[in-house]
Amino acid sequence: MRLVDLIPLQYRVLVAGLLLCALVAASAAIAWTVQSWRYGQQLEKQARLHTETLNQITLASAALQRTEQDKRLALEQRLAANDQTHYRALTDAQRDQDRLRDRLATADVRLSVLLDATDTTCNGAVPATTSADGVVHGATRARLDPAHAQRIIGITDAGDRGLIALAACQAYVRSISW
Repeated sequence: MRLVDLIPLQYRVLVAGLLLCALVAASAAIAWTVQSWRYGQQLEKQARLHTETLNQITLASAALQRTEQDKRLALEQRLAANDQTHYRALTDAQRDQDRLRDRLATADVRLSVLLDATDTTCNGAVPATTSADGVVHGATRARLDPAHAQRIIGITDAGDRGLIALAACQAYVRSISW
């Protein structure tokens, strides 16, 4: 007689069922663990790819930001150079206007106006001959009063400043839209 024959049949069926359940449970636990490992590896791979993608995006963003900063710095340098150029032109024109105004005030220079030789309203009031302080070749000219000459110089000075400012604005717009 065998030892198994001594165990009643219902207990044998119960033990076989328990062994079968234990076998199914063990295989399910092993499958669960293997699937967990595989899923963990997939999540790890996905996280690593996500991190690499974020790093690439960060590097690209930093490079783009650096490029934009370089462009801005180059633009600022060009604008500073343009400002210096136009400021120098403005001060040169102002200095020339001041020098001309001083020469007019000290009577070193006299402004004159070209008269129309065909104008009949002139009545010949201005002599056609030259004076001793200058030689005029060509058409008849009339000297301007120093006060009027000063006003004309002031007007041309304002016009020169306006033209220089306009040139500076145009250069600024060209450099911005470059």
